[in-house]
Amino acid sequence: MKDIHSSFTALLNRPVSRKAFLKILLSSFAFLSLSGYFSKPAQAAPEETSSGRPKKSIKAIHDLVVAEGDDPYLTTVRAVEAMGGMERFVKKNDIVLVKPNIGWDRAPEQAGNTNPEVVAALIDLSLKAGAKRVNVFDVTCNDARRCYATSGIEKSARKHGAQVYFPEEWDTVKAHFAHPSHLEGWPVLKDALGCDVFINVPILKHHRLTELTLSMKNLMGVCAGNRGIMHQNIGDNLADLAGFFNPELTVIDAYRVLLRNGPTGGNLADVEKLNKIIVSTDPLLADIYACGLVNVEPSQVPYLKVATERKAGISSIGEADILTIKA
Repeated sequence: MKDIHSSFTALLNRPVSRKAFLKILLSSFAFLSLSGYFSKPAQAAPEETSSGRPKKSIKAIHDLVVAEGDDPYLTTVRAVEAMGGMERFVKKNDIVLVKPNIGWDRAPEQAGNTNPEVVAALIDLSLKAGAKRVNVFDVTCNDARRCYATSGIEKSARKHGAQVYFPEEWDTVKAHFAHPSHLEGWPVLKDALGCDVFINVPILKHHRLTELTLSMKNLMGVCAGNRGIMHQNIGDNLADLAGFFNPELTVIDAYRVLLRNGPTGGNLADVEKLNKIIVSTDPLLADIYACGLVNVEPSQVPYLKVATERKAGISSIGEADILTIKA
């Protein structure tokens, strides 16, 4: 109060008694109260929106590489190298998002989440290529702390130098689409939009609703809000997400594959080792190729049917440049 009185005196450039000052202050407060100044709601800031990540035209050596080997880390490295190396995608000081599936409280051998060794390989390759920072996160379905720990991804990713954290659902923007979309205004994570390089790393597994979980389905993990609603019109919704986030690289973990009772799994009898890693710059092509590994017709997967109709990528395996290697 003493400081306010001194400032007021200086402002008027003449002495003001404390009694007069208090009288002026109380009169001003009464006037503002009567005018409704203090009852007026604060002006809400306009909601932040985003039209998504721009699509980059990065030319790899092949449209798709599938590598087979006993070691998931080495197999991932060999597959990326055969595409032309991580340096084609990650530049010096880039912020990279490695987005695995960490949705479930399941151990690696249960094949409910992305293999932690696949994640580790992509972190190492990104940092070696010059990345300033590699982020690893997912909006989980089960308890986040248990999912991160049980999956083995948190421990492995931290060991290899990534920043692993639980995304804050308030740190979002509203998605805006150039075409009519059921997801218009949906909250999406800022950190998934602000990265320089988005590497989408799903695991190939069965899903009761969509037949398979693949790269487009994995993008639900960078969305906030009530994601259960997304399962309505899911074909359109996931095709929209693929065109909104535009990952630079898709790496499908087909090392261990959950063939039944997905997406959660839990029974080792439902898991088969295929020992394969798929890498592509084309999410649609990668997902369609993965369907063939488990004898699923791509048209049975709703989001692949929609993405194919939209000509969102290469949908014919016979038209693609595909390299198969042994790691």
